Amino acid sequence: MTRNLEPRFITAFDLSDAWFQCLREVLEHGYEYTIERGSFKGQKRKELDFVTVRVTDPSTRPLVPDIPDGLDIPVPTSMDYVNKYLEKLITSLKEPSEVYTYGERLERQIEGVIEMYKRDGFETNQACMEVGMPSDINLDDPPCLRVVDTRVRYGKLHFIVYFRSWDLWAGFPSNLAALQLLKEYIAKELGVDDGELMACSKGLHLYWYQWELARKRVMGVAKDKV
Repeated sequence: MTRNLEPRFITAFDLSDAWFQCLREVLEHGYEYTIERGSFKGQKRKELDFVTVRVTDPSTRPLVPDIPDGLDIPVPTSMDYVNKYLEKLITSLKEPSEVYTYGERLERQIEGVIEMYKRDGFETNQACMEVGMPSDINLDDPPCLRVVDTRVRYGKLHFIVYFRSWDLWAGFPSNLAALQLLKEYIAKELGVDDGELMACSKGLHLYWYQWELARKRVMGVAKDKV
C-alpha cells in the first residue's frame, strides 16, 4: 500500500521555538533515506515531506537558539555568524571560490521591493524576490533558498520564504535570523511594523550525525522511537 505525503504545519512564537518544534517533528516524523545526490551522498538523513513554519513574533530576541546548560551540545549559530551571513544575503560580495551568493541575486531586488511599495502602495502581490534561476539545475550545489516573498497587510510587513532543501541544525537558525533582520530593515524603510515570518520547504532535514544532537536538545524523545 502506497503512502501519501504528510504535510506538517507548525506555529511558533519566536525563532528559537520554531527551531525546537522542527527538531521534534523531524525526529518523530521524518522520512529516513540514503542520499543519492547532493550533500553527503551515500549518508542518511531524516526529512519532512513538506512543512510550513509560521512564526508569529520573529523579532523576539535573541534571534538564535539557546542551548540549556548541561546538555553538552554546541550552539548551532551565533549573532556574530548571522551578521556575517546577512552581508552575503543582502550584498553582491562574493569570494573567488563561490559560484553564487544569495546577495548577488537579491541586492537589487531588495531595493526594488522598497521602491515598489513606496511608489505604488501596499496592495500588490508583485513584491516577490527570486533567488532561483533556470540555470541552477546544472549546478552541483544549487541554491537552497529560492523565493523571498513579501506582504504588507494590517500595518505590518510579513515574509513568506521557500527553501527547496534545508539543513535544520546548521542552516535553519542562521537563515531565519538573517531573513528576520532583512525584514526589519525593509519594514523600517517602509514605515510599517514588523510582522510574521512564514517558511516552507519540501526538504527540511537532519543529517545522520546531527540526530543525537537533536535528541539531546529535544530531551525525552526515546531513541527507539526515532
